[in-house]
Amino acid sequence: MNIGEASAASGVSAKMIRHYERIGLLPEAARSAAGYRRYDERDVHTLRFVRHARDLGFPLERIRELIGLWHDRERPSRQVKALAREHLAAIDAKLAELQAVKATLERLVQCCHGDERPDCPILDSLAGERPAA
Repeated sequence: MNIGEASAASGVSAKMIRHYERIGLLPEAARSAAGYRRYDERDVHTLRFVRHARDLGFPLERIRELIGLWHDRERPSRQVKALAREHLAAIDAKLAELQAVKATLERLVQCCHGDERPDCPILDSLAGERPAA
């Protein structure tokens, strides 16, 4: 199948397929006599794997490791679980950071009168003129 068909079958854009090839996440595609990229079902399966891993927020280097583990039928599942736990810890840290940002913004919104007055604690905080606490 050509790149457009592989894109439709995998849910990964043609641009990203080329990118994944360039960085080595996907093996370099076979070429037709005319020089067009050709993909098979194994390539599409790998692209779906990458898309699902990206949907879960895994960074590309971790996806590279996961692909290696996926292809290694002798791998212990603890290696996969360790990568997933590490990613989960990063997500938890990001969530905590976002919750702190949300709490700060909620306090600022609560302090802002939102009327015709020119003073605005939101802008003051952004300008560093008033603490966000």
